Amino acid sequence: MPNLSKKIPDGWTTFCYTLDGDVDVGPDSKNIPAHHTVVFNRNGDFVEFANKSNKAARFVLISGEPIGEPVVQQGPFVMNTHEEIEQTFDDYRNYKNGFENARNWKSDIGTKFLQGTLWSE
Repeated sequence: MPNLSKKIPDGWTTFCYTLDGDVDVGPDSKNIPAHHTVVFNRNGDFVEFANKSNKAARFVLISGEPIGEPVVQQGPFVMNTHEEIEQTFDDYRNYKNGFENARNWKSDIGTKFLQGTLWSE
């Protein structure tokens, strides 16, 4: 049973996303299946992981010192203020400031959804 323990500075924001397999997290060995996120509290010294199965498990661990800025999320966009969100939507609608190639971009999944063929595969 492979184990991993990572030291995390006090006060840091930390989360784990499981990619493949099952990962057991924390001193209580809470089982986290693939494609799930675990957000840890900010007052621990370390996080513990274990793989109790015979199958490989993969996950990413992300941790960082909080920057203390406001967060505003709308749709796929995350900014610091409502004004920045509105500017981003304006940029997206007008294909500018990083969205220049969005005019001709097509989502394969979105196209299949609109054609009604997404679930027929």
